[in-house]
Amino acid sequence: MQRRTFAIAALLAMAVGAGWAAGRPAPASAAQHPRGVGTLVLPDGANPHPVRLVLPPRKPLSAVARLGRELFFDTSLSGSGRMSCASCHDPGHAYAPGNARSVQLGGARLDLPGARAVPSLEYLYRQPNFSIGPDNEENETVTLRQLIARSRGAHRVRKTAQDTQASAANLVPQGGLFWDGRANTLQQQADGPLFNPLEMDGGSPREVARKLRHAAYSSQFVSLFGPSVLQDPQLLVGEALFALARFQIEDPSFHPFTSKFDAWLQGRARFTPAQMRGYIAFNDPRKGNCAACHVDRPTPDGLPPLFSDTQYEALGVPRNRAIPANRDPAYFDLGLCGPFRKDLATQSRYCGMFLTPTLRNVATRHAFFHNGVYHSLARVLDFYDFRDTRPQKVYPTVDGHVEIFDDLPPRYRGNVDHVDAPLNRRPGQAPAMSRQDMRDIIAFLRTLDDGWRPGRAPGER
Repeated sequence: MQRRTFAIAALLAMAVGAGWAAGRPAPASAAQHPRGVGTLVLPDGANPHPVRLVLPPRKPLSAVARLGRELFFDTSLSGSGRMSCASCHDPGHAYAPGNARSVQLGGARLDLPGARAVPSLEYLYRQPNFSIGPDNEENETVTLRQLIARSRGAHRVRKTAQDTQASAANLVPQGGLFWDGRANTLQQQADGPLFNPLEMDGGSPREVARKLRHAAYSSQFVSLFGPSVLQDPQLLVGEALFALARFQIEDPSFHPFTSKFDAWLQGRARFTPAQMRGYIAFNDPRKGNCAACHVDRPTPDGLPPLFSDTQYEALGVPRNRAIPANRDPAYFDLGLCGPFRKDLATQSRYCGMFLTPTLRNVATRHAFFHNGVYHSLARVLDFYDFRDTRPQKVYPTVDGHVEIFDDLPPRYRGNVDHVDAPLNRRPGQAPAMSRQDMRDIIAFLRTLDDGWRPGRAPGER
């Protein structure tokens, strides 16, 4: 398994460095010039080194997970009586919002906007706990304070799509749930929206427990946890959150791995020329270098890639003035430093950092980055291409001055990544990706959408 996984990496390196064009060796000029790589494709779009993926088992849901399914769709638990988990995490839209709002509306009257874009609940079953550095045995016995101290002055390996293993060991924030990693389990994650006054606004645990006791499925709590569970509000709500977590872990719809890319990895699908060019550009450090953070290779033991290294980055995305909270010029969403996460508020070198999300089903999304500032993949790639080379295309101009990194206070702008390609360029330099590269990368990203079936036309999922 490990040999075949590395064979894919070697194949991509060969395609980038030497190249094929429609099955024939590329001219030397195309192979040597970075712009020539975008024209290269692998012969016939097939994966010459198929792998065997170890997929999550598909079996009937446990009784606890079935209870969690009831809870997931129950609007009565919200303050409005009209909002459930599925309202923002729509199973018909990869468990993400089905609309194009940057932030979603919640509260007692469903008229209060949130402060961040709602992420998908898919593919979280393997998310590691939050830590500073790898989530391994060595770090499990060390406190977060000790990990932070150890990381000061530690050498940071530059991220590159061709060597993600080296950068995975960086002593940087990684893991956890939400954009700021403040929850470690799906049970903790479910607790947040349920009681958040800008989201489901469920009120107190006592109020939610009252609703659970009167729900049509209340007898399932008794069957699973005993009759006394209904008498203890904290215990009842805790078991409800546990059931919600089990539903997300057990139900295959949260991690289906039915994309064309998964089929391609296993040798059951062929990429179109555009998809293959996009895959190469996605992995090319001289172009997208996307796989440096959105790791696209199976693990050594055959688990399918999740397209995230789960690390945190300060990218400097522009301020989204459509978010009501941002109307206050003194308000800034600093990610790991707050305002929602509290324990890292004094760690200024982490301010402005947000979790790298999975790219699975990314083409089905309608809002991108933590503040939902963009609403198309084309705009996202424009950001990576022009943030440093032509910042006037990304940031607003005020009195003739381009307001670069306008969503961070000046004292934290040094945290923004200027090291990892393609974010290591200077004004006036050529962008890393051509328009054709970006179209091809988007074509590849569409292969990450679940629900692919053989025989679909080009442009299919």
